[in-house]
Amino acid sequence: MVHNFNAGPSILPHTVFEEASQAILNFNNTGLSILEIGHRTALFEEVLNEAVSLVKELMHLDENKEVLFLHGGASTQFFQLPMNYLSKDKKAAYLDAGVWGSKAIKEAKRFGQVDVVASSKDKNYTYIPKDYAVPHEAAYFHYTTNNTIEGTQMQSIPSLSMPLVADMSSDILSREMDFNRFSFIYAGAQKNIGAAGVNLVVIDKKFLDKSSSAIPSMMDYKQHVANGSMLNTPPVFAIYVCLLTLRWLKKSGGVAAIEKVNLQKSNLLYNTLEAIPLFQLPVAKEDRSHMNAVFTMNNEALEQKFLQQCKDAQMIGIKGHRSVGGFRVSMYNALPLSSVEVLVELVKDFAKQHG
Repeated sequence: MVHNFNAGPSILPHTVFEEASQAILNFNNTGLSILEIGHRTALFEEVLNEAVSLVKELMHLDENKEVLFLHGGASTQFFQLPMNYLSKDKKAAYLDAGVWGSKAIKEAKRFGQVDVVASSKDKNYTYIPKDYAVPHEAAYFHYTTNNTIEGTQMQSIPSLSMPLVADMSSDILSREMDFNRFSFIYAGAQKNIGAAGVNLVVIDKKFLDKSSSAIPSMMDYKQHVANGSMLNTPPVFAIYVCLLTLRWLKKSGGVAAIEKVNLQKSNLLYNTLEAIPLFQLPVAKEDRSHMNAVFTMNNEALEQKFLQQCKDAQMIGIKGHRSVGGFRVSMYNALPLSSVEVLVELVKDFAKQHG
């Protein structure tokens, strides 16, 4: 059995692969492939409508929220968001807590003023900044809920008066939270909700009204909402995979149920690593991610041996990001607890050999 700890594109439920592969050959017994059905036919409209409905149900969204499935990944939103809401005389506030947040800041500066209210770059993003002040005149406050590369996670929602904007790409639908508190949420699908190539956007109608229309139509959120995610041909297959994954999540008990499993997985791994002096956990304990566990080894000479043992045990995706080093274990919704249990046993055995 292969244990997929990849950070993204990442593991999806096996049932999703089975259903998606069948749909490529014969979608809903139509004799047509999901890859060739018309996006404006009833066949695909049913797919899109059910996917939107499941997002609203699983996130407990109120009637003021619109749900979009847009082309591209989260990085597109780094510039599309400020293109809609910033100008030379408007300011937005950003939290710099990781590589992806810093990339979002870079893009936002192309369109307006950016106030970086706090940064954890001074310690290589190994903690989440706290006790920062956000200017009340900011058009919005942007932060990344989970930092995939560095292994940190915001454990609570900031209490602020201005609109909250969150990049939830690597922990969307992995834990319960009040999603209605956000004016804008975006997430690349390829970690918890589907295949690469589509981006989920949840936008509050009041926030939508504040967006500029003096931009290209394809970048205009109002146009996308008015056209129901079909301003142009949508990524049909990627949205269908999202639908299948959302169905799986609902059948598994929803967000509350998957959060319990996710906590089991991350707690098991962190507790094991804490008890073994050979391994180090660089992230501040209160800010550790339940999706992406980052750890290092106090003897770098052993790193390749550890990675080789992981490879021999058919564990993939363990090597840390090049900017951080060490190791990274991604434990998204579809990763079974059993995979973490196998990894933990390997960690213990390795420590006995080399500790």
